[in-house]
Amino acid sequence: MTKKIFRSIFLASMVVLLCCLVIILGVLYDDFTDNQQKELKAQVYMMAEGVEYGGVDYVKGIENADCRITLIDSQGTVLFDNETSSEEMENHNDREEIRQARAEGYGESERYSVTLMERQIYSAVETESGYVIRASVTQYTMLAYIMIMMQPILLVIIAAVALSAFLASRLSKRVVKPLNDIDLDEPLKNEGYDELSPLMTRLENQRRQIRRQLDELHRRQNEFDAITGRMTEGLVLISGSGTILSINNAAMSIFNVDKDCVGKDILTAQRSVAVQNLIKEAKKNGHSEALLDLDGREYQLNASAIRTGDGTAGIAMLIFDVTERVKSEQLRREFTANVSHELKTPLHTISGCAELLNNGLVKPENVKEFTQQIYSEAQRLITLVDDIIRLSRLDEGTSEFTKETVSLKAICEDVVKNLEPSAKAVNVTVSVEGDDVVFSSVPQLISGTVYNLCDNAIKYNKDNGSVTVKMGRKGDDAFVTVSDTGIGIAEGHKERIFERFYRVDKSHSKKIGGTGLGLSIVKHSVQLLGGKIELESRENVGTTITVTIPVDKK
Repeated sequence: MTKKIFRSIFLASMVVLLCCLVIILGVLYDDFTDNQQKELKAQVYMMAEGVEYGGVDYVKGIENADCRITLIDSQGTVLFDNETSSEEMENHNDREEIRQARAEGYGESERYSVTLMERQIYSAVETESGYVIRASVTQYTMLAYIMIMMQPILLVIIAAVALSAFLASRLSKRVVKPLNDIDLDEPLKNEGYDELSPLMTRLENQRRQIRRQLDELHRRQNEFDAITGRMTEGLVLISGSGTILSINNAAMSIFNVDKDCVGKDILTAQRSVAVQNLIKEAKKNGHSEALLDLDGREYQLNASAIRTGDGTAGIAMLIFDVTERVKSEQLRREFTANVSHELKTPLHTISGCAELLNNGLVKPENVKEFTQQIYSEAQRLITLVDDIIRLSRLDEGTSEFTKETVSLKAICEDVVKNLEPSAKAVNVTVSVEGDDVVFSSVPQLISGTVYNLCDNAIKYNKDNGSVTVKMGRKGDDAFVTVSDTGIGIAEGHKERIFERFYRVDKSHSKKIGGTGLGLSIVKHSVQLLGGKIELESRENVGTTITVTIPVDKK
């Protein structure tokens, strides 16, 4: 803007300067011409008087004349010329100034020489004796005059240009300064041009409107960040070109990125082919889903396209952690398969024995053995069904369990007493140690937990082995530790032994019986009691399982 104002002022001053030069030169030139014409007229009248009294000899006696003098008789013959021989000159009666002088007593004329850029001025007076005295001077034309005056004119122009440039620069800066000094945050407080008042008022109104809109946007952005920041699901907003517009904390944690990824391509945050295909399909069909495996966890990605009239404006991508659901579904499938397998084996045995008995293929002395086999397998089925029902009840929660005052030592001693026949059958000794802890809890869950731990310790022990049940208090918690000298658990099986129907040694498990649900029941019981389980085991050395239960201070 400053340059435009500078150019406008400078050009205007140049135009004014040129106009002034033309006018001044024209006026001076006209004034000079008029004065010269008047002087020439006065001189020719004076010479006419001299010729009247002195004759031709008068003009011949004029020396150092500053003009050309010509004397002409009544016939037009040149009698005298101070610059050219009179004999060489033609008749002058046809000259304009001569004719005018003979007609009016005085005549004047001008003749131009384009080649020499000169003008000849003539003044002529007729005397009473019939002579015509003529005087003439040479005068430069306007163009020649300008050429002669070129040096001072150029100096004036240069000085004027420099001055104009200086003043134009100062004026343009002075004009623009109030505009540059405008405080757009407070338009009405500016001291500038009165003509800008409507603009300042409008700017102030727009500023207030923009401020209100920004405040509203910030409020909504804060609300959006507060809502999405507390989401456990990941949320990523992506533009139509694939740029990340917004990403919440959960998504940043899943993709292992920070806020710097906003404004960058989605590929900088996640280069998975599944994500790329997900976005392409969402743009094409409006919605798409995919599963993504990251760091051992399963995530479900749902992408929905945001449509506009011109196409896809963006994509909203939700990320759900479905690891537990996938594991639960896998465990459920395994559980169903295991239950079917566990039920099928005793049922086949019962069906086979019953079929033999029904067809009379069993000798009378062997009937008792077959009926005992049917009874044993039926009891195994009942135990399996009871364990499944118990596990199902534990899955549903503790609403049906009532807290009572329990003695941890008494529960452990009762369990050991009930398992004493089983322990003697495999030459395993079971002992109870430690201090009693009395607190409020669910006796059925504690008893079932200790029973299953001791039962497993006996079944998976070695000949002449031992099982030690120890209890006590550790801080605000009660604990029960069951240690055995059995076959132990290999390192690769430790994480899975609490799964349903999982067995470390299936052949050994079939031989000693059991449903494979004992430790799973222990796990769910301890979870319902709010406790935790710790496992220590070395293969062929033994296993120690510690159950910690919070003590209700009330």
